[in-house]
Amino acid sequence: MKLSRLWQPRRAVFWMMVVFNLLSSGLTLAMRSQPWSDGAMLFLGGLALANSLCGLWLAVRLLKGE
Repeated sequence: MKLSRLWQPRRAVFWMMVVFNLLSSGLTLAMRSQPWSDGAMLFLGGLALANSLCGLWLAVRLLKGE
């Protein structure tokens, strides 16, 4: 599969993938920059992981051409 299939700015799936990946990067940066409680770290880590998985799922959809 070609990675150029990921670049499809006319499709909403592409922009959703970009937003999910940016949000997970922002959450990871927030986790590293602040001293959070254990519960907050678990919550932010879970959100970051869920966003990463959603972004990966959307990237696979773009690669498959769905």
